[in-house]
This record gives sequence, C-alpha cells and structure tokens, in this order.
Amino acid sequence: MPALLLACVAYLSVALPGSTLGLLWPSIRLSLGQPVGALGILLVPGIAASVVSSAVTGRLRLSAGPLVAASTLLIALALAAEAIAPSMWVMTAGTVLFGVGFGALDTALNAHAARHFGARDINWMHASYGLGATLGPLLVAALLSAGRSWRQTYGVMALALAALAGVLVLARRGWRVPAPAPGPGPARPPADTASPGAALGALSFTAAEPGIESAAGIWGYLFLTAGRFLPPAAAGVAVAAYWAMMCAGRVVLGPVAERLGPARVLAVAVAGVPLGAALMTVSILGPGPGAGSGALAVAGLMLLGLAAAPVFPLFTLTTGTTRMVSLQVAASAVGGAAIPAGLGLLLGAAGPRLLAPSLLALGLAMGGLYAFTRPG
Repeated sequence: MPALLLACVAYLSVALPGSTLGLLWPSIRLSLGQPVGALGILLVPGIAASVVSSAVTGRLRLSAGPLVAASTLLIALALAAEAIAPSMWVMTAGTVLFGVGFGALDTALNAHAARHFGARDINWMHASYGLGATLGPLLVAALLSAGRSWRQTYGVMALALAALAGVLVLARRGWRVPAPAPGPGPARPPADTASPGAALGALSFTAAEPGIESAAGIWGYLFLTAGRFLPPAAAGVAVAAYWAMMCAGRVVLGPVAERLGPARVLAVAVAGVPLGAALMTVSILGPGPGAGSGALAVAGLMLLGLAAAPVFPLFTLTTGTTRMVSLQVAASAVGGAAIPAGLGLLLGAAGPRLLAPSLLALGLAMGGLYAFTRPG
C-alpha cells in the first residue's frame, strides 16, 4: 500500500472523532453535569499532552509506520475510555490519552510528508482529514437520530480506529518510499537558516490558522443553533459541509499551488479567512433571527472553510525544515486547542453570537502574521 494512501487513511481516522466534539458536547455535558464552558477547561490537558507528544516524537528516530499504527491504537483506547467515563475526571484522562496519540501521529505524518511529498500530495493528505471530518458529524447525526447515546457513538468510533490500527500494523512497510525526484514544485528553505524572529512568526502563524479552523468547526454548531436559530439537523449538515469545503479546497488547490506557487495561493487563502468570518459577523447584526441571516451565516462558514483549507499544509511545506516540523506541529496543537478553549469560555459567558466577531479578529491577526512571515 503506497505511503500517500496510508497517510490519507491515518489522517481520515483521527478526523472522525476530532470533528464531532462540538455536536456531542451538549449531550456529554448534560450527562456529566457540566456547564457549556467546561469544554474549554477539558481541552487544556489535551493541549499539553499533544504539545509534549509532538515535541518528543520529533526527536525519535522511528519510522512513520510503527508511530502511526501505535498512535491510532492509542486514540482508539482514548475513545473507549471516554465512552465509559463516569465523571469529568475520567473524560479528562481520555482527552490526555487522545492528545498523546494525536500529537505523535500528526508529527509523524507531517515529518514524513516534508521529506517525501510535494504541494499536491501534502494537500491531499490534509484533504483526507477534511473528508474524515465531514463524515464524522454525519455519522454522529445519524447515530443520535437513531436514538443512540454519545457513549455508544464513541464506542463505535473506538472500534473502527482499533480495526484501522491493525490494518496499519500489517501495512507498516508501505511507508518505506524513496525521496521524490527534484521537480518544479515549491522551493523549500534550507535547514537551520531561519532567523529567530522569522521562526517565531512562522510558529505563531502555524498556531493561529488551526485555531481558527478548529474553533469554527467545534463551535459552529452552537453558533448556528443557539446564535442563528437554525434547526439542529440543518446546523449539523452545515458543520459537515464546512469540513467538506476544507477537503475540497485541499484537493483542488494543491495542484493549483504546484502550478502557480504556494505564495499566490496562500495570499488569497489568508485574505479569504477573515472575509468568511466577516459574512458570519454581518449575519448577527440584524434585529433578530431570519432565513436570510441564517443563510449568510452558513455562507460565511463555508467560505472560511474553503479559504482555510490549503493554508496550514502549504505554509508548513514552504517554511518547515526537518528541524522545524515537530515545532510547527506542536504550535498547531496549541492553537488548535487553546483558541477553541478560550472561545468556549467566552461563548459560555457572553453567548454564542460572539463566535463570528471573534473569528474575524483572529483572521485579521493571522493576516498580519502572514505579512510578517511571508514566504519568499
């Protein structure tokens, strides 16, 4: 089995549970007797575990095959623990275990991609995450509509990932691929030449984009239902469509980046993120709920997903050296969890409508970071 296919399957697997937390949290918090904002607190230990795991994995001399298989199995065990969690403490322990597995898997995949993949293939690898994130909410919506509990939903995903881990163990030798021949793809910076300021800016940008992407995916359902009064089923489909736009954007824009160069695609994409958030913000400025404002909110969410799609893989490919990969993955883990966690506390205190202007402010800040760290 080719390494690219293995990488896509592995990324798809972790996206299934990763994209469903926002849909399941209302049921989870009621079952465990927690407020809405407790999700932000729950994510903090997972952030720390993922960051430490990413940094440690970057120093290991193991090949991608064993790391990816072991990480997938660890995520399956984490989901199984969460499925039977009797309290918030056990749920937190499962989150930590999930963070360890995800951090190791994310670093192993991106380090392998930095050595062997071009702009098209690394975008396709990340597009598989978008595909899994699209299927995840649809799976959850179907199970919940059939009367299944959140615990049963986690159990189903745990079994699926455990089976996939077995497949990855059997196919572990498929990762042994030669480095790609030199071609017309984007030039990468030589190792260890980035200045400390540029490196810090790159890490900050790498943290900001996944944070915006994750926050929109996690809190988009709450924003559309409680903030824009969409029916739960329609909001669930909209969140799934958001992740579908992420997937489609990476599939389509990866080859475009190989032809035009990553800088042009990145510039347009970075500008599109705050534009999508601006549409979401406009949708809350009216006097009350309405079909038009709901449609505008969904359109903004879709645009944000499409624009954000190629940003992380292309920026990492362009600025990330072998030494920087694990640090960039760790930074993305911080941003991808810390920003949604902080927004969770904000939304719990001030209401879900604040998601849109918060994403707009974050998108503008990300644009400023891009202007500072812009690849040559």
